[in-house]
Amino acid sequence: MMTQNADRKREQIQMFCMDDLVPPDHLLRMIDKAIDWRFIYELVEDKYSPDNGRPSMDPVMLIKIPFIQYLYGIRSMRQTVKEIEVNVAYRWFLGLEMMDKVPHFSTFGKNYTRRFKDTDLFEQIFSHILRECYKYRLIDPSEVFVDATHVKARANNRKMQKRIAHEEALFFEDILNKEINEDREAHGKGPLKEKEDDHTDPPLPGSGGGEEKTIKESTSDPESGWFRKGEHKHVFAYAVQTACDKNGWILSYSVHPGNHHDSRTFKCLYDKIKEYRDGNPDRRCRIQNTRYRKTFD
Repeated sequence: MMTQNADRKREQIQMFCMDDLVPPDHLLRMIDKAIDWRFIYELVEDKYSPDNGRPSMDPVMLIKIPFIQYLYGIRSMRQTVKEIEVNVAYRWFLGLEMMDKVPHFSTFGKNYTRRFKDTDLFEQIFSHILRECYKYRLIDPSEVFVDATHVKARANNRKMQKRIAHEEALFFEDILNKEINEDREAHGKGPLKEKEDDHTDPPLPGSGGGEEKTIKESTSDPESGWFRKGEHKHVFAYAVQTACDKNGWILSYSVHPGNHHDSRTFKCLYDKIKEYRDGNPDRRCRIQNTRYRKTFD
């Protein structure tokens, strides 16, 4: 016998517990169990007034919202808030009841640009969670794999200006010259002679000692870089380099303008991850660049 009661329970009043509505094997439940989020209060304590002003949004909730966005690949903060409004698991993760109003999508952006501007809050959170993983021996830094990708910037390609920039010298040139001179000295030879153009006027401060070149700079997002990959059209983008251990845990990352070559930006990431090698003198750490299939020991 066919049952026809699809709409009968829509206005039915029920009593329930939020915790019972989230499956025990849900990803957000496992994350919430593994991380003690209270450490965030200590990181942001100096950003809030202790004795005046209206009550703020819970800073832990403020940080958890972008977690949801990136974990589930939601394209924008506006859409993330819409998903939170109708998703019980998201509400449970943020500590919201079914009738609680979800914060406006602009709340995160305003706090980021006003309260947390010029801070490394998110890197501190990243480092704290990474240390917890390291403490429980989830991370194996004996091999570190590095790869890079480009992310399109939210910038208008028609709004740009040209400026003069100084191209950074390759970081390994000095290291290579030092090793060559040490080898020559070991074989009773003198050091390499400097080229004549090495005695030219000193570079401008912060120029990196490289050559000058004209580049295109976005007026809406000047931190991005003009980039073209393969047959794709030119766009403003960012170059993101990520280092992972053999188990897939992200150890560190670096973000640069998209027009900077990996061979010039890798030094920044290398300085961050070499502490895993230096902190484990008994374990030889091999850093493998998967893009160029080179191994740096």
